[in-house]
Amino acid sequence: MSTFTIDTATSRATPTPVPGKRVTAPSLRARKVEGKTDQPIVALTAYTMRMAQLLDEHCDLLLVGDSLGQVIYGLPSTIPVTLEMMIAHGAAVVRGSWHALVAVDMPFGSYEGSPEQAFASCSRVMKETGCAAIKLEGGEAMAPTVRFLTERGIPVVGHVGLTPQAVNTLGGYGARGRGDAEAAKILGDARAISDAGAFCIVLEGVMEELATRISREVAAPIIGIGASADCDGQILVTDDMLGLFERTPRFVKRYDNLAEQISNAARSYAEEVRSRTFPSADQTYRPKSD
Repeated sequence: MSTFTIDTATSRATPTPVPGKRVTAPSLRARKVEGKTDQPIVALTAYTMRMAQLLDEHCDLLLVGDSLGQVIYGLPSTIPVTLEMMIAHGAAVVRGSWHALVAVDMPFGSYEGSPEQAFASCSRVMKETGCAAIKLEGGEAMAPTVRFLTERGIPVVGHVGLTPQAVNTLGGYGARGRGDAEAAKILGDARAISDAGAFCIVLEGVMEELATRISREVAAPIIGIGASADCDGQILVTDDMLGLFERTPRFVKRYDNLAEQISNAARSYAEEVRSRTFPSADQTYRPKSD
């Protein structure tokens, strides 16, 4: 599938094919040698073509997360997200990028029933988006599915620890691994998914000491979110990192405050419209002078 850039000479998104070599699943997996990753994996979420363009050169991995349910659609959780939503946004992100590996989240209910169900859903996503990998949540119970998919040509990003699709079972979004039993389970989940063939694993919302241990003891690269700086990489929801929401989780560092900037720009626009100072001569069409 062709990769794309945008023709900036037009005022519309006009994709034109350009050559480019993307980061691959094997190359990310190969960064971790004997429990250590010298070059941490940089990952962010992306849901649109334009955001993918802006993030692509800085990232190794762009995740089309099912967090789009909350970030884009205002849903109360990721659970209502559909396969069609993920495909539409996944295709947009692929079109807007050329460098980073694009992985697409599998939404709740699209893969848990059986390995065969998972393969049908994942293969559809890869065909219709052009993405290079999928991500699915779950630990030891999902290991047979991860193995089934990887043996059939579908690269898998795992996801253990705090798994948002299981929020009703977990009882909330609190950090996991506080007790010895739960910590041991999360470590076992990560090992099982790694052994089954996941080329990297997102580790979300776990105690720092546990995250460090998992990163050192599990073969696959561990990408942390609310975990530890010792992980093999990091991922954040881009909209949180950019400060597009007033409230952000504790583990998010806000690198900008775009919400304020956007609000200020909209205020200036509104004032100019109401005062009839916009549009001016620079933004209107007039006969050319001789």
